[in-house]
Amino acid sequence: MKIINGCIPRLFVVAIFLFSGAALAQEEANYDDETAVNEQDDVSKALDSTATQWSFQFAWQQTDWKTDMVGGQPRPQGLDNFAQLRIVAPFVFEKFTLLPRLTLRHYENVNTGDNGLGNSELFGLIVPKKWDWGTGRVGIGPLVTFPGNDKVAKDEWGYGFAAAAVNTSGNWFYGLLFTQSWRAVDPSTLPVGTSDTNPLGIAPFLNYQLGGGWYIGNGDMVVNYDWDSNEIYMPIGVRFGKVVPGSSGSWNMYVEYQTSLIYDDYPGAAKDSSWRFNVTRTLPAGF
Repeated sequence: MKIINGCIPRLFVVAIFLFSGAALAQEEANYDDETAVNEQDDVSKALDSTATQWSFQFAWQQTDWKTDMVGGQPRPQGLDNFAQLRIVAPFVFEKFTLLPRLTLRHYENVNTGDNGLGNSELFGLIVPKKWDWGTGRVGIGPLVTFPGNDKVAKDEWGYGFAAAAVNTSGNWFYGLLFTQSWRAVDPSTLPVGTSDTNPLGIAPFLNYQLGGGWYIGNGDMVVNYDWDSNEIYMPIGVRFGKVVPGSSGSWNMYVEYQTSLIYDDYPGAAKDSSWRFNVTRTLPAGF
């Protein structure tokens, strides 16, 4: 698929949000039969990144990569490990809710010893009140990526948009997240056969509550479609976690395993295996 540069929107208005930190206090959660319904609601909200609440996520991931050939060349390798901080801050207005999400990752390349901050990402999900039906919602908003350390990331800006649609039905929580971005570079300086369009990211997610705060899901499964080669990369994985609700927020702890399902002709890196360990603290909007 050819990308006509003149048809691509070149500018998004980017607002920089200052996120205030929150002291993480350990709570003792005591629940009886009368609060079981509230606990179930808290579990669903803890799994929902589009809910109107503060979220502070801390994650560490270790990855091994496929070393096969693609297009007659050794497959590109990704970076081995990263530590991640992700913050979601709710801004509630009369007719819509704005949910800016900032993601910071510190990468490590075990083979070279290089490490540093990757391309940080900020996007603001705008959820009109009429698009929120209580058990789910739809939102869309601008996205920007910041330059990172050139030893572990691209030293360039990027811009684009993201959209999400989620729903809760009984013990099931499911949805889709879409992201599309473009590199803020002169396309004429890029190698032949490549463009300034990054792969389309499609992330379907499905979680099932097992009871007692425990749940199982497919994890951070981002399917990439490369516009230049018209090839698809699809990982597959499983996430097992537990939500611990409290009187002023919840903890969400999980472990996740992933590998690659569709990757043979994809020109980029492909996971052989990865493990992620995560702790997320969610707090009410007016905590």
